[in-house]
Amino acid sequence: SAPSKPMPKQTIRDLDLAGKRVFVRVDFNVPLEEKDGQMVITDATRVQETLPTIKYLIEKGAKIILASHLGRPKGQRDPKQSLAPVAPALSALIGQPVDFASDCIGEEAKAKALALPNGGVLLLENTRFHAGEEKNDATLAKGMADLAEIFVNDAFGSAHRAHSSTAGIADYLPAVSGLLMEKELTWLHDELEKPERPFVVILGGAKVSDKIGVINRLLEKADTIIIGGGMAYTFRKLVQGISIGKSLYKPEWEPIAQAALDKAKERGVKILIPVDAMITDAFDFDAKKFGNIKFTGAGESIPDGWEGVDIGPESVKLFSEEISKAKTVIWNGPMGVFEIKEASKGTFDIAEAMAANSGAKNIIGGGDSVKAVKKAKLGDKMTFISTGGGASLELLEGKVLPGVACLKEK
Repeated sequence: SAPSKPMPKQTIRDLDLAGKRVFVRVDFNVPLEEKDGQMVITDATRVQETLPTIKYLIEKGAKIILASHLGRPKGQRDPKQSLAPVAPALSALIGQPVDFASDCIGEEAKAKALALPNGGVLLLENTRFHAGEEKNDATLAKGMADLAEIFVNDAFGSAHRAHSSTAGIADYLPAVSGLLMEKELTWLHDELEKPERPFVVILGGAKVSDKIGVINRLLEKADTIIIGGGMAYTFRKLVQGISIGKSLYKPEWEPIAQAALDKAKERGVKILIPVDAMITDAFDFDAKKFGNIKFTGAGESIPDGWEGVDIGPESVKLFSEEISKAKTVIWNGPMGVFEIKEASKGTFDIAEAMAANSGAKNIIGGGDSVKAVKKAKLGDKMTFISTGGGASLELLEGKVLPGVACLKEK
């Protein structure tokens, strides 16, 4: 049965927040760099993404306590992974002071939380300075819950992890979703339950084994699935009977791919795979360098000693034509080794094809596709760009995310 729209989880819109202390789990896992002995934020996108939620809470007169992890400090205090530099950055964005507490539990945090005026904002120190955070330790969760009266999860990127600040704390406080979390669940879940058709899914990336959960799940919903990236060579070997040189491939991927092809046939879903490839005879990912490069013709085998690193122009044509007819498109995973300039064309061309179909709902489902779309400067042409990596994939697979499961139903 189709889920009811809007999203079946309660959001901050469903509660009276005036004068309430609200613990908001955000994703402020921003890149930091040392400049003149100070840590500074090099990209504040993640902070900007949470502004609608923060501003809404300020407007409603809530007392706002923000918590996040940053980096992987492994339960130790590391000044280089402190959230302290985020306070002034956030303050500049919202035009009001942001207080900072040097821990996410304890006396100082509690005193500062209790001192908040209505509409006031407090940022807590990195939750992962506590070893208990990643173990979903109940004492830590309770310590955080003691600061507030309501829990709001707005950190979709961490929703697939059951940590103290993303799930455990909901055992002690009423829990609802923030506006960013709501948007993610709407586009990556609700919209795909009953998509406008034709519904085209574009999947890339290296390993068939990583994406098979998504393929299987979306085979139940899609009209067409386009497969690119490293995982396409297993499908090409099976379907086209070509030899694939030393392209990405494992024998154990074959039965997985074959099962997907069988399921597609049975359900009448079209699976499109590349017909040509850009190939190289030497490839050093770390140095971002290739040896010789050439394109195979359509349907041509890849010679021994060569490997495919991007889709070729015929594949781009084939895929773009399918994308142009779609009403809903979701894309997760690059078409080739897009980090290296020579092998980025296939990925960027797919982004262009989506951007050109302005009548479609264009959804970028997290991960490297987000980087590609931003690099191609086409972000404003997309309907929705997910902030999640692993969380997006797991949601698309139909998995239950702990950071979502703990929220109150509508």
